[in-house]
Amino acid sequence: MTNKVKSKRIAAIDWMRGFVMIIMVLDHVSMAYNKEHLSTDSAASYIVGSPLPAFEFFTRWISHICAPVFVFLAGTALAISVERKLSRGFDSKAIDRDILLRGAFIALLDPTITSFFSGKLIFQVLYAIGLAMMCMAFFRRLSSTQLLIIAMAWILGGELVTAQFWFAGGQEQSIIVALLIGKYSSADLSISYALIPWLSVMILGWVFGRYILEYGDGKVTMSPAKLLFSLGFTALTAFVAIRYLNDYGNMFLFKEDNSWQQWLHVSKYPPSASFIMLELGLMAVILALMIKIEQRIGVRPNGIFLVFGQTSMMFYLVHRIFLTGTATYGGLSDFTNLTNTYIITGVLLLMLYPFCLWYRSFKGKHPDSIWLKYL
Repeated sequence: MTNKVKSKRIAAIDWMRGFVMIIMVLDHVSMAYNKEHLSTDSAASYIVGSPLPAFEFFTRWISHICAPVFVFLAGTALAISVERKLSRGFDSKAIDRDILLRGAFIALLDPTITSFFSGKLIFQVLYAIGLAMMCMAFFRRLSSTQLLIIAMAWILGGELVTAQFWFAGGQEQSIIVALLIGKYSSADLSISYALIPWLSVMILGWVFGRYILEYGDGKVTMSPAKLLFSLGFTALTAFVAIRYLNDYGNMFLFKEDNSWQQWLHVSKYPPSASFIMLELGLMAVILALMIKIEQRIGVRPNGIFLVFGQTSMMFYLVHRIFLTGTATYGGLSDFTNLTNTYIITGVLLLMLYPFCLWYRSFKGKHPDSIWLKYL
């Protein structure tokens, strides 16, 4: 007997999600425990001329791909689910209600559970994913062309809008501006993921989800993998051009020299055009390769990428609560160095794998559970 099985879904999407979950744990361990943690990927936090130590910078930089992948693939998965329901005659209002409830549930996890364990009110990636998902209850009615125009208009032109409100005249932004397009940080409140830039990423993911279905129905001829390769290399070329010109498109975080650190030192908070082009470009190429690999070798049902990818929400909550809780209330904040950060990450992943394997099985045995559906 073989341990490879046919999957009704594109396993490469779960692989991609699982792959970045592993990288994310490393970053979160560093954020919680590493006294050398480097986080200057915003004009709001970077002091011009500050050093960017290679190992520290690389450890932080590789995690940049995580949020774009989560948001993009959330849009992809949602589009596939919704479009399939519509094709089977599901009630449109019921679909909207489900999108809104699921989005609200995800968005509220940040200002409640994760905020409690962080010891301050935070609005991070779950806030952005949840609210962007709720917006898709409206945007899903637009054509793919219209959606692409809206998303690319913000990615390419959003810096013009942001400049009018954020850092205008050297002033810090307001909380409302931060929730929508900027960034805010104080002793009691942290807003890192603004809605509108990340909504544009989810919209792109939604359009890709539609494309997958259209390819399966024979409406388009270019395979999703070929499309991803083409768009990925185009985006990476755009990143190089924007970073080389070192002007508009960098969200005020400019390249100071030609070191590799400065080339990759792009703004995540809020995401610049250079950041989105780089990270979605890398994601597209990696995902295309994973699709090709899946077609060649099949799917191992208990593969680590697949298991983590299929339990991503629970995985996120469990490890995030543990790390922030022990750092905030357990006295472990900034207690170690980067080398031990990698060791702790490895140990934590070894513990998370059997848990996620169990949770996937448990969730499969309770398909009608509302709460499990959201997690």
